[in-house]
Amino acid sequence: PTPTPKALLMAREPMLLLAVTDFVANSAAFTYFTAGALRRNISSDMLPQQFPLQLRTKNMGVFSPQLQERYRDQPMELHLWARRQPLVSCHPDALHGTLFSSVEAFVVLPNTTRVPVFLLNIDANVTGKPTITRNRLGGTVRLTGTPLPALCQAQGLPVLQVKRLETLLKFGLWLFGVPRANSECCPHSVP
Repeated sequence: PTPTPKALLMAREPMLLLAVTDFVANSAAFTYFTAGALRRNISSDMLPQQFPLQLRTKNMGVFSPQLQERYRDQPMELHLWARRQPLVSCHPDALHGTLFSSVEAFVVLPNTTRVPVFLLNIDANVTGKPTITRNRLGGTVRLTGTPLPALCQAQGLPVLQVKRLETLLKFGLWLFGVPRANSECCPHSVP
């Protein structure tokens, strides 16, 4: 359906007027998705040192003891991607989005071969709010919905402890993901 036009405010004083519609936001999401820009590989050396769980099989034994038994203290790698186009809706005070993502974990063997060990589909809701401070445009990002594993499949291993993995995922997103999005995407944001 064709979007209905909205009347924009008119003022006699100088001002910045920014109008974003669902159509514009979802077109941008579609473009990024189809271009393959919503993919990221994370290796153990990319995680902050203060992160409580490093990407090594000995650390992942909490979720699957058989992983540590089969691959003693090997580095791991995560491949993240959007499996569907993100959905965005515009509201007067914020942008709301739903992300449909997948994470596949690999063990990196000494000969650099990557062995897939599990695949996890995770959906999350986020909200972005614009802010203006001293003539600077910024914003904040926050999780509004609980990211829940929609599917957890161990490849050749017994089922992973999904609840523990979910807790770690929430902790990691709240501690590192959202603050990093705020600092990189919106460097002039106000908490």
